Amino acid sequence: MSMISEFKKFAMRGNVVDLAVAVVIGAAFGRIVTSFVNDVLMPPIGLLLGGVDFTEFIWTLQEATGEAAAVTVNYGMFIQHIVDFTIIAFAIFMVIRAFENMKKREETIPSPPPEPNAEEKLLTEIRDLLKDQKS
Repeated sequence: MSMISEFKKFAMRGNVVDLAVAVVIGAAFGRIVTSFVNDVLMPPIGLLLGGVDFTEFIWTLQEATGEAAAVTVNYGMFIQHIVDFTIIAFAIFMVIRAFENMKKREETIPSPPPEPNAEEKLLTEIRDLLKDQKS
């Protein structure tokens, strides 16, 4: 078996394709949440805190000199990423929780009784005939 055919077999397995789809959807979801946090959630929070923009919180280790850029610790961005992560984790938690609740509801619904087989049908007919003869 050639390396190309082995790779094709590997790449076309269901798990790899599912994982690729999950990564793409996860990346898009991450961008949506980041936009929600940066563009919708944080401006009012910053306004409530006196016009604070967390992304601008920095700690300067060395000022810029000539052509060398300043060396900074951008802890505001770190705070922003923590907020992003918390919102993403909560959203995923809610989706999984809803999925599990749906699954529990499906498990609690009893399945219909199985259809009687041919022997049981015949015995039922015989029983009914015997009842009719006694009446």
